[in-house]
Amino acid sequence: MSLEKIMNAESVAIIGASKNEKKRGYQSIKTLLNEGYEGRIYPVNPKEKKILGFTCYSSISLIEDDVDIVLIATPAASVANLLKQCGEKKVKGAVILAGGFGETGKDGKSIEKQVVSVANEYGIRLIGPNTSGMMNLNMRMNLVGLQNVPRGNIALLSQSGNMALTLITEAKLKSRKGFSYYVGVGNEADIKFHEYLEFFRKDPETRAILMYVEGMHDGRAFLQQAYETTKEKPIVLLKSGRTTTGKRSAGSHTGALAGMSQVAQSACDRAGIITIENSDELFPAAETLSSLPPIKNWNIAILADGGGHATIAADLLTDLGIHIPELCDKTREKLQQILPAAATVTNPVDVAGGTDEDPSIFADCARAILNDPNIGGLLIVGLFGGYGIRFAESLSLMEEDAAHRMGKLVKKRKKPIVVHSLYSSEKPHSLDLLRYYGITVYDSLDIACKCISVLTRYGNYLKSYTAKTNFVFDWKAKAIPECDALIEKVYKDGRQSLLEHEAKQLLRFHGAPVPDDGLATSEDEAAAMAKTFSGSVVLKISSPDILHKSDAGGVMLNLKRQSDVRSAYKQIMKSARAYDANAVIEGVNISPMIKGGVEVIIGTKMDDQFGPVIMYGLGGVMVEILKDVSFRVLPITRLSAIRMLEETKSYPILDGIRGKPPYDKKALVKLLLLCSDIIESYPQIQEMDLNPVIVHQKGLSIVDARIILK
Repeated sequence: MSLEKIMNAESVAIIGASKNEKKRGYQSIKTLLNEGYEGRIYPVNPKEKKILGFTCYSSISLIEDDVDIVLIATPAASVANLLKQCGEKKVKGAVILAGGFGETGKDGKSIEKQVVSVANEYGIRLIGPNTSGMMNLNMRMNLVGLQNVPRGNIALLSQSGNMALTLITEAKLKSRKGFSYYVGVGNEADIKFHEYLEFFRKDPETRAILMYVEGMHDGRAFLQQAYETTKEKPIVLLKSGRTTTGKRSAGSHTGALAGMSQVAQSACDRAGIITIENSDELFPAAETLSSLPPIKNWNIAILADGGGHATIAADLLTDLGIHIPELCDKTREKLQQILPAAATVTNPVDVAGGTDEDPSIFADCARAILNDPNIGGLLIVGLFGGYGIRFAESLSLMEEDAAHRMGKLVKKRKKPIVVHSLYSSEKPHSLDLLRYYGITVYDSLDIACKCISVLTRYGNYLKSYTAKTNFVFDWKAKAIPECDALIEKVYKDGRQSLLEHEAKQLLRFHGAPVPDDGLATSEDEAAAMAKTFSGSVVLKISSPDILHKSDAGGVMLNLKRQSDVRSAYKQIMKSARAYDANAVIEGVNISPMIKGGVEVIIGTKMDDQFGPVIMYGLGGVMVEILKDVSFRVLPITRLSAIRMLEETKSYPILDGIRGKPPYDKKALVKLLLLCSDIIESYPQIQEMDLNPVIVHQKGLSIVDARIILK
């Protein structure tokens, strides 16, 4: 059901309404009344006749008119029964304030499941439970109880009431910006994050979406909707818990390495979501993106009235991946005409006292710089806004003139200006004028730099989003009947993992570069099989119960003589049984020794929130120690595969070192895309590890493969 009737409700019932000023059942009615809510208000409490001048109903069923949404301010145990009454009244939605649901453990989860079941039966959509409430600021529908929340064009989604309060307070004290909506998402028991995104994407009053997330139930649906939303409106997100690694799986290297932070970060980047790590940067980033045009290159100019701030800003922006390029000759010539001889007219530009007597010169410089075709945006740092305070009051009018001119310049050139001012806390009129025009102003140089950087991140995403995945799977699209039969056989055998030769067989069916191998079940068979390969061979234990072969002493390398093969077979079997006496052992896998190259790993796993993900990195036995890996949510595009290689610290090795020719990166990209196709073709696969994959100057070899089924 559309969220329209809930988010833009024309009538509200407060179940658990109260005359006690300390209770939410009182505060909500009081706030609706004081802020001039445009709809109808119905208090519900069997013990009261009137509350704040409104007739109080003993039951929602007694209300004569239709009710769009109810605010339930009663304990968790009462909610299911109240929702049945709401369902019979054909209420569209409910905001459930109470805690004591899924967040508290087994009993709470049972109550939450019951509440959702009742809501589904009657078609009621739920916000929460365990929520601080919701607000539609334009309709003045405030079901939170906070006073004087500034109205604006930023929609706020938060799983923390205190975090929402922080952001709202920051907006009141430091900005001209405010909020179109606030939703305390709570436990996300019914309405999910992606449904709110869809609503805000279509909402004409919303220009940016600000999110604080602790966890989500359907991460893939969220990414799919975010991909559609960010084409039209920016999303800024702070994800808590980024230092924890999420649920580990002992079944594969990939499961042990897939930290939630890495997976979420790469997924959000590909969906165009601007992720923020520091809470004090969250509102400024959303404010900037909702106010200013994005920057579709990485080139920023800095305009300063002092060398110190200019140098620090240049360092900060460089750390954020921003380029500080040389200005073109025409721009430098224009700046030389405007500024004194002592000024620096490269980039950063230092006015060197040229604005001390006339700060309106900032606008002249800004015009010259933004006319430079190579510059995407301008960061002004230093004293602007404080000349009338620091030097002479008469300079304030000149600063105000500059503010007007810069505001009009941003609108005309469609290039942003962000301002760092030491005097922001003094609130001079010139800075207020800048904010009127949408130019954001901060007293923190770090935050100002972060804000100009998010404009570049978002702008460059918009320039290239068509090369990104939309996160939609075409399941079974490239499945091969022989592989389906192989997987079915594994299940019939009562196994959850393919043996190595079976995994390699599946890969071969899809055209992967897997060397020939065979399974031996005796010393004689091992020796005979080894003779069929030219050169040395490798022996590896084959057991569905021994996933990490090296740990079990189940790998022997570089064997050439038949006597060595026989001895190795016996030793491997002995070591494997000592490692796990109850393990089912199918035999020993034999394959040729592969010539040297760069060892890498490619692995996939099912992430709890985002579904199938893929990992690439430096391989071999050191993978879990070095953790030089990159992640993507599947499916991936060719561009994503290339970026995965480039993100690793070991990437330069592929270009060849100490005079060696480069290794075959195209073959690696092809294999990453093939793995994406395989996971898309067989939804039964839980994890897949190819480790090591040996990359040669031409081509590559998959030396070991492991596939675990759901």
